[in-house]
Amino acid sequence: MNKKKLLWVDDEIELLRSHIIFLTEKGYDVDTATNGEDAISMVKEKSYDLLFLDEMMAGMDGLETLAKIKSFNPNIPVVMITKSEEESLMNEAIGGKIRDYLTKPVNPSQVLLVCKKILEGKKISSEYVAKDYLQHFNEISGSLMGDLDYNDWINIYLKLVNWSIELDRHPEMGLKQTLSDQFKEANKEFSRFVENNYRHWIANQSSNDVPTLTTDIVDKYVLKNIKDENTSVFFFVLDCLRIDQWLIMEEHLREYFTIEKDYYYSILPTATPYARNSLFSGLYPAEIEKYYPDLWQGNDDDEKSMNKYEKELLQLLLDRKKIKLRNDLKYLKIIDPDVGRNFEQNIHSYKSNHLSAIVVNFLDMIAHGRSDSELLKEIAPDEAAYRSLTNSWFTHSSLLSTFRTLAGMKKIKIIVTTDHGSIRSLRGAKVLGDREASTNLRFKYGRNLKVDEKHAIYIKNPIEYKLPKRGVTINYIIAKEDYYFVYPTDYHKYLSYYKDTFQHGGISMEEMILPIVTMEPK
Repeated sequence: MNKKKLLWVDDEIELLRSHIIFLTEKGYDVDTATNGEDAISMVKEKSYDLLFLDEMMAGMDGLETLAKIKSFNPNIPVVMITKSEEESLMNEAIGGKIRDYLTKPVNPSQVLLVCKKILEGKKISSEYVAKDYLQHFNEISGSLMGDLDYNDWINIYLKLVNWSIELDRHPEMGLKQTLSDQFKEANKEFSRFVENNYRHWIANQSSNDVPTLTTDIVDKYVLKNIKDENTSVFFFVLDCLRIDQWLIMEEHLREYFTIEKDYYYSILPTATPYARNSLFSGLYPAEIEKYYPDLWQGNDDDEKSMNKYEKELLQLLLDRKKIKLRNDLKYLKIIDPDVGRNFEQNIHSYKSNHLSAIVVNFLDMIAHGRSDSELLKEIAPDEAAYRSLTNSWFTHSSLLSTFRTLAGMKKIKIIVTTDHGSIRSLRGAKVLGDREASTNLRFKYGRNLKVDEKHAIYIKNPIEYKLPKRGVTINYIIAKEDYYFVYPTDYHKYLSYYKDTFQHGGISMEEMILPIVTMEPK
């Protein structure tokens, strides 16, 4: 192993000889200099991993030396050694010009600690992360064999998501495949759990053993916040938002908002025409079709035709609950950057509204765009890169700017949720059916559909799942885990074409367990 090379610059270097011997004994290669000019020459000639720099030196002082070294070697980590903890020096450290500082007199343990933190911090951190993860891995694997309820599954998924984000920071550990395998194992058990319990949930929604579902969200989280007539409520629905994506986005919002998080389960299928209409209406798809047939029409394969009446469905829910807003309900669907920027520029005009519902489609567009674009697949080849792509979009989006503007307003509440998540589909499931069957990859309805029941739920009677009947001979299939449906015709072509694409409509933790967030400006 190559020794880490240090340069210690101090005009009284002989007084620090014991420290230098101590560092040498700990395995570091230490050079010394007694003035800024020599230090600059040495850094130009030799590659150093860390620089200790005395602030007060005769001739060229530490800050001047620092500026000159950073002008040609901006990435070298520097620890400034000072006689007093001045606030300006702390600011320098926070600003990134120096990595850390020590106050004289320094002792050997302080010096060793700062060396380890800067030069070995990531390695040491990785070792502890690996140890902690392997412990949690065993705990999660053990719990999957138990009798789990819906809260247990939320907790398991949150643990897996948090470990995903943690391991993103430590790619050198090589644990991603282990985590991926555990996700697969968990989703297998989760699909079995949902198959066994979903019909009970939707038939007994007021029962204590039933999770919050899509149909509960507006009533439980939005309407309770509009009871105060002086409060303006902004209800954001970010299409196709997963919990891991929200956690990445939340990091940019914590300084502006007090954030409360809860979690709910999406209805089936976890597809926009079903889940988002149910979200706004508070009704299951079969109930929308029954009570408001004019608002349930169109082609499931075309979101625009099936989701034309979201505002009307939300208004009907308000009417059924006998909720009178102080002014008309506002609804906006942001489907391209221009609409988003226009909303951001006019956000103050929405402040007077009692309730504004805003649908944001960009995450769904990223998911679909990645499926269709080889470039996006290369940019986001796996889950970690997909989260990074989400972060890049959000960091530069009009949505973040909009949230920042809202953070400066008083008497507002912001509710953020989604209609469904998405899963990286990696395994094909062969399906048989007639030509009229729907084309969705994670769920289908049609006549005489056949699929291996290890890969999908087969729904012979749609009414049991509160789905539109559509005809006497129509049945549904909903994919489990990370399977996607492929017809026998040109099977291998489409198996390859759709493999490793982010899809939704099926049963997985990523699609079904969703965030519901309440934010108030700080």
